[in-house]
Amino acid sequence: MWKAVRLNALSYPVDQAEFDAMIIAGVDLRLIEGQKPDEIIAAAADCDALLVVSSKLPAEVIHAMPRCRIIARLGAGTDKIDIAAATAAGIVVSNVPDFCLNEQAEHTLMLLLAYARQLPYMTLAMQRGDWTARNHRGVHRIAGRTLGLVGFGASAQAVAERARPFGLRVLAWTRSPDKYRDTAQRIGVELRELDDLLSESDFVSIHLPLNPETAHLLDERRLSLMKPMAVLINTARGAIVDEAALVKALQEKRLGGAALDVFESIDVFALPGDPPQHELLEMPNVILTPHCAGSSVESTLDSKSRGAASVAEVLSGKWPRHIVNPQVQPRFPLVK
Repeated sequence: MWKAVRLNALSYPVDQAEFDAMIIAGVDLRLIEGQKPDEIIAAAADCDALLVVSSKLPAEVIHAMPRCRIIARLGAGTDKIDIAAATAAGIVVSNVPDFCLNEQAEHTLMLLLAYARQLPYMTLAMQRGDWTARNHRGVHRIAGRTLGLVGFGASAQAVAERARPFGLRVLAWTRSPDKYRDTAQRIGVELRELDDLLSESDFVSIHLPLNPETAHLLDERRLSLMKPMAVLINTARGAIVDEAALVKALQEKRLGGAALDVFESIDVFALPGDPPQHELLEMPNVILTPHCAGSSVESTLDSKSRGAASVAEVLSGKWPRHIVNPQVQPRFPLVK
């Protein structure tokens, strides 16, 4: 019988669909939380497959699993996995890149609308019986304003398609404009250089993976290009924004506000405990959500069941549907 270890079993409980897929494949599924490398190594040193939601998998963990054939990320981003180490070791890395396109796009628009209509302020005003809140000077018509998308992959395109009916003008920046020019034209998006997009947009939304090229892409200089009343929306990865520079820009009122679902220095993957301490939590011009942009009953089930299916495929000698490291030479031959 194969052995698979499922990490994050407390913070992201295992769904019955995962168990079912493992039983059919003849896999003994072991469950741990596994937030620390030594915990993972102790449980997974002899595993044939590793399933992960949010734990970090550095090279030391990967090197300690000589039998492992697949690391299945039950989600999209793989910035916490040492892909190079896995590839060198012959371990296939899979993910579920499109499990939450609808949810992330809906959440992005929700954050935009909630900020534009000052929803948190209005809720507090209702609680204190302040009917003059209807005269809030920060509420402006959305139609005719400009949304800039930093990145133009599937998630940004899903946002663009939903934003256009609100009357928003939509701009996008991509490193590969020629690749996306036809798509942009079809859905009514104008492609721009990044600095131009930042200076023109009333709302800026980030839609990029985190990697060495995108870390702190929006640094102090680029944040300074944004309009004084512009709003930064981030449902991608926290470290794409220089968080200290963002806090400073908000405190000095060089930026209108922020609506964030991801963070550089708040660990939203930790088990519940003491509330975090951070300047962002105290700011009236910031809306925060706990990394839930991709979450729904449906998307959560999709990520878990499809991730488990990838494990079953590899252990049966087949390539999984979505491969993060297609250049890998697997430890054991796989067929299409």
